[in-house]
Amino acid sequence: MTEQKKGGIPTPEDGSSPAGPCTDLPEGWAYDEGASGIGPLSVELFRNIGKPLKRREDHRLVTGKGQFTDDFTRPGQCFAAMVRSPYPHARIGGIDASAALELPGVVAVLTGSDAEADGLGPIPHNPVPSTRFDVKLRAPDGSMPFIGPHVLLPTDKARHVGEAVAVVIAESKGAAEDAAELVEVDWEELPHVADSLEAITDSAPRVWDETAKNTLVDSSFGDQAAVDAAFAAAAHVAKAEFHINRVTAVTMEPRAALADYDAESGRSTLYAGSGGAVRQKRELAQVLGIPQEDLRVLSYDVGGNFGARNRVYVEFGLVLWASRRLKRPVKYTATRSEAFLTDYQGRDLHSRVELALDADGHFLALRADNISNVGARCVSLSPLSKGSGLITGSYHIPHAHLRARAVFTNTMCTQAYRSSGRPEVTYAIERLVDIAAEEMGIDKIALRRRNLVPPGDMPYRNAVGSIYDSGQYEANMDRAMAIFDWSAIEARRAEAAGRGKLLGVGLANYVESSIGTPKERAEITLSPDGRIEVVIGTQPSGQGHETSFAQVVADMLQTPVERVRIVIGDTDKVSLGGGSHSGRSMRHAGTVMAMASADLLRLARERAAERLGLPPGDLSFEGGAFSGRETNRSVTLAELSTEDDPLFAARTNEMHAPVFPNGTAICEVEIDPVTCQIGITRYASIDDVGRCINPLIVHGQSHGGIAQGVGQAMWENCAIDPESGQPLSGSLMDYGMPRADNLPFYDCEIAEVLSPTNPFGIKAGGEGGTTPALATVTLAVLDALRAHGVRDISMPITPQRIWQALSDAGATAFDRETAET
Repeated sequence: MTEQKKGGIPTPEDGSSPAGPCTDLPEGWAYDEGASGIGPLSVELFRNIGKPLKRREDHRLVTGKGQFTDDFTRPGQCFAAMVRSPYPHARIGGIDASAALELPGVVAVLTGSDAEADGLGPIPHNPVPSTRFDVKLRAPDGSMPFIGPHVLLPTDKARHVGEAVAVVIAESKGAAEDAAELVEVDWEELPHVADSLEAITDSAPRVWDETAKNTLVDSSFGDQAAVDAAFAAAAHVAKAEFHINRVTAVTMEPRAALADYDAESGRSTLYAGSGGAVRQKRELAQVLGIPQEDLRVLSYDVGGNFGARNRVYVEFGLVLWASRRLKRPVKYTATRSEAFLTDYQGRDLHSRVELALDADGHFLALRADNISNVGARCVSLSPLSKGSGLITGSYHIPHAHLRARAVFTNTMCTQAYRSSGRPEVTYAIERLVDIAAEEMGIDKIALRRRNLVPPGDMPYRNAVGSIYDSGQYEANMDRAMAIFDWSAIEARRAEAAGRGKLLGVGLANYVESSIGTPKERAEITLSPDGRIEVVIGTQPSGQGHETSFAQVVADMLQTPVERVRIVIGDTDKVSLGGGSHSGRSMRHAGTVMAMASADLLRLARERAAERLGLPPGDLSFEGGAFSGRETNRSVTLAELSTEDDPLFAARTNEMHAPVFPNGTAICEVEIDPVTCQIGITRYASIDDVGRCINPLIVHGQSHGGIAQGVGQAMWENCAIDPESGQPLSGSLMDYGMPRADNLPFYDCEIAEVLSPTNPFGIKAGGEGGTTPALATVTLAVLDALRAHGVRDISMPITPQRIWQALSDAGATAFDRETAET
């Protein structure tokens, strides 16, 4: 067995060793079969795992039987509406609610002063990733970062457009919204800053008076001396600067919350869709200053997440507080415009990268400087942390050095957004590889092939300390090129040219990481009728947990999958769980459900031995029943369970080791040089997800992930006017989205290179489609425009930006008068 050592990703001051095969695996990295209690898993026994079973939850959802937050009502409920800041940065002089209170139906108007008087605390976001293998981010002085207290209603300043400064409670939603318009706020407008490059300067307006500058994180990783030496000896250096634009989740279901206070018991119940009810309960109880047992959170069906719902919103705390004050249920449902303004947003990273190569095109070293815009408060540093650990991508780059910074601005807070941090760094390294290939006159596929991490080097430690678990990166690329019909590209390019179109192709390799909250718990009860109930702490928002989780338990207990019921989202039943984020759900839930299943079988074996009068070791288990090896006597699991004493097992597991899903994606576009319209004509991908529990569900995740990444590359953008600081994307009229009619059918295949970090070998399948998509689309567009002098273009790649790029390059490939007309 390979020797293991304690620790994980280096802290900023630790430096890093040269990249290469990892021979000193950290303690707890590899799966320990003996410690888990599961024992060896026999693939031959799998009857459901690996099968494309249809999702059992779909019928409920498509027939209107879902239980979304806004579907719930309580007798006597009233409604909340927010008074929001029209300014990106303004001091609050005073709030006059007298006119609003005179409006019929208005029950109360509550402000930050009321919240302070009632002792409400800030939301404890805990934004610094802290598992054993997370990159450690620190403030410029080496301390833990100042994150900006996220109080429910501020009393000093509003720090972004749309920030709530008061809440109106009324008998109807309309009355609450009308009254909110009558609340007068004495505003003193202040200078603002929206762009992180401006915010890091000494002269930028300060978002927080408590800090000398807006930079809250400034950390460095890697071996700077080795990088400097490699650059000095390099035959060629490729350089680039990129901005990965800001986007938002646009979930189908706008966020909502309904709070109901029971004065007799002193308990509050909150109905609120989220990424995990247990975390919401813990943090909201802390905000209210009440014991956790006095709060129940119900999070049933969730109409989309993508990271935006994984953190507590102020409105959740506000309806709980108002309900306790008024002793009435209080409900809030965001409008779509409120969602555009105040849902947690994603991406917004500036990246400056340099790649050193030798004369033969071997990568020698990488330099990177990444600046993350966290918005007005630091809700999550996951994007910066996860991206920092993967700056070298799928490639063997012996040395790397990264400076990672996070900065406050007068914008809505950013948060982990599908694939959190990985699309950004994948975009940077893949763009840079194409630049290097062109500058050195090397075929871009040959350059990639020359530098991909080989499978024989797995597990592989990259130049900033991340340990890749397994993968066959070159095989992924070859498979993707085959299903894409790569050899026929030039023929398709000529055919497109004959139709007056410019055809381009972009290929991107990717590796991403999945860590997530390390703890998960499963409780399994097997009833005398043979039905199995599994209580688990993850929270689906469309991922099909009710189906795929049941497949795992059904195979572990050798019972029909129809008998397994998954219970989620009720903190009176779910006592612990990390929720769904970072691609953690199937890996963490699968592992702990397997452990709990093994525990239940051990208990059942003891009962069976007693029932059959045989030693436990003489029993075999098959088809959901124990039998004596030398007899025809048997007993089923259901027969071993009674109403008074059902078969029950619970297990809590803590798993820190990350996994590294990986793959290749290829995009083909056609551009009309007159109208500058873009059409995606072909898209192929290979995604290594480790063990695939349900291919049908994983393919659905891949398809949705591709659409989400393509959406950012081509249409989506949270635009902000630089002069006024006003968001310009406040509705679906102003924010472009992918549609079924502007995406092709995908050619997607799954690779299953098992991870050694968990019993099933699972990696993750929910984010791989998104991770390379930004790069593939952009590289395809640049490939189409390269012959006309275009070398760079920013996302989203709209027709207007293509026209501008062609114009700036002095292109003459089209009739300018016709194009302008």
